[in-house]
Amino acid sequence: MSIGAGNSFPSGTFLIKDHEGVKHISTEEYFKSKKVVLFALPGAFTPTCSAKHLPSYIKNYEQIIEKGVSVLACMAVNDPHVMRAWGEANSVVGKIDMLADTDCSISEALGLDMDFGKVMGRRSRRFSMVVENNIISKLFVEEIGAFEVSSAENMLKHL
Repeated sequence: MSIGAGNSFPSGTFLIKDHEGVKHISTEEYFKSKKVVLFALPGAFTPTCSAKHLPSYIKNYEQIIEKGVSVLACMAVNDPHVMRAWGEANSVVGKIDMLADTDCSISEALGLDMDFGKVMGRRSRRFSMVVENNIISKLFVEEIGAFEVSSAENMLKHL
């Protein structure tokens, strides 16, 4: 069963690669004392994720921040090197945090993981959420194969 609005974000560790290297950051530390819009997707450089999901947040970045959001973050089950490269390829370094859920443990703890078969394996489902001081205040989970409710445009309607 997946987590819902009003629940605490589960304990785990994100990996983030910056100019100094790979850093481990606990979810408690990451979400502490701030309002974060987190969107998650099956994988960096994959078709819908690259053509629609990430671009929707790039396009609407300023409007989201103007709504009182402290941080905009993207999570995928990839290694931190791939997430950094995808961020660089899309010119979002310093704007959108690219969070690696390398072993799918955070997606699993959220109850929002899925087996995408032999090619992609276990990954995060596509979703977006608002996390305020470690509490999930809004959650939008896509139906399999859809891209509607987790978009930046939908998120803006609910901020």
